Amino acid sequence: MLLTVGRMDARERYKSHDMAFRALPKLVVACRDAIYFVLGDSNDVGGLKSAVVGAGVAGRVRFMGEVSLATLVDAYRMADPFVMPSTGEGFGIAFLEAMACGTPALGLATAGAKDALADGELGAAVEEIELVDTLGDLLQAPRRDPHELEVAIRERFGRPAFADNVCKAMRRLFQWPLRLSVPTAEASSFR
Repeated sequence: MLLTVGRMDARERYKSHDMAFRALPKLVVACRDAIYFVLGDSNDVGGLKSAVVGAGVAGRVRFMGEVSLATLVDAYRMADPFVMPSTGEGFGIAFLEAMACGTPALGLATAGAKDALADGELGAAVEEIELVDTLGDLLQAPRRDPHELEVAIRERFGRPAFADNVCKAMRRLFQWPLRLSVPTAEASSFR
């Protein structure tokens, strides 16, 4: 079971769902039972369904729409890999959510996905040309201990790590001398 979670907006085609659709026929050769679940709200489901038909995988892709939090957590835990081949992700919270549920995550080694996947340390961050092979490897390899992955995510991105990083940034910021300039009455255009 492959899984992607995210908004499917016609203005956000950079999430590259179609790239995963095109990978499915090659994955089916290695994993005959591969099914791809796509969760999230959409104003582009018609365009995505057309891409699924064009890739010849209509029977292997399920668009589930928005789901409850409990269903979302269950979906993350059931997935074999979480995959989002986004080419412009700001950070990639969905990668963290998947890995916090113990599910291996795969994204492209670009933009914010690199940060969330810790440049491959926590999840797989690959070039587009490596996507199909890496997905196949993830589907066939023994799964990493889910608890170990969850702990690694919490250590790197959990509240204590976040708070510590914010404190460090604030200390660095306030060690620099503040240089405030206040316009004089003559220089001000507001009288």
